[in-house]
Amino acid sequence: MVTFKKPDEVAKMRRAGKVVADIHNAMREHIRAGIDTMSLSDEADRILDRSSAKSPFMGYRMRGVRTPFPSPICVSINEEVVHGVPSRDRIIHEGDIVSIDAGAIIDGYNGDAACTYPVGEISPKRSELLRVTLEALHRGIKEAVAGRTIGDIGHAIEEWVLGNGHGLVREYSGHGIGRKMHEAPQIPNYGHPRSGMTLKPCMTLCIEPMVMNGGEKIESTENGWTVVTSDKSDAAHFEHTLLITDAGAEILTPWE
Repeated sequence: MVTFKKPDEVAKMRRAGKVVADIHNAMREHIRAGIDTMSLSDEADRILDRSSAKSPFMGYRMRGVRTPFPSPICVSINEEVVHGVPSRDRIIHEGDIVSIDAGAIIDGYNGDAACTYPVGEISPKRSELLRVTLEALHRGIKEAVAGRTIGDIGHAIEEWVLGNGHGLVREYSGHGIGRKMHEAPQIPNYGHPRSGMTLKPCMTLCIEPMVMNGGEKIESTENGWTVVTSDKSDAAHFEHTLLITDAGAEILTPWE
């Protein structure tokens, strides 16, 4: 069921979104060659603790995976699409691209956002992937206006991504958000104009295109969580939590 947020609920989501933005701002400073991915998880933990916030990711359970997710953030590198598990043994290298997916809960309400970061000087191909994926997010956000549809969002993303010769992850989608991190409706990154649910004021949702340099097939790794591109091409992931209004979308996770 789609929920429409009252002003006091939106205020709590803004606070949660600010914590998520703080985590991303810290990641931007801490991601560098030579650091292990668990150190990034530790920094996210510190930010959540001093903000009196909880992580919706830590302990999250997914059907078919025996162990709950062990970190407050997902850290996915290069060909890893999403749900990368932090580790002391996973070291970030110069030229990598690192996707961070982070969430926060304040007074029972969620914020959720993702960003892919370059490590030092990256290849032109990786730089173009980040540019296309970030612009796909922006194009989706432009369609997130009361009176337009979920299909309008997906179409804007799909048309841009495919038009630039990239692959689109279709198995994962954006989503509603509020008391739960994942609520109705689903927001696919593909679709037809004027199709699907009509957006209305006070809806809150996440738009999150995941884009690949190669084909569109993905697969899970042995840990059950981390998803990678089947052809080992690079992937990027950008996401914001949004409030729908008559004038457009208000970004509740202002990491940019």
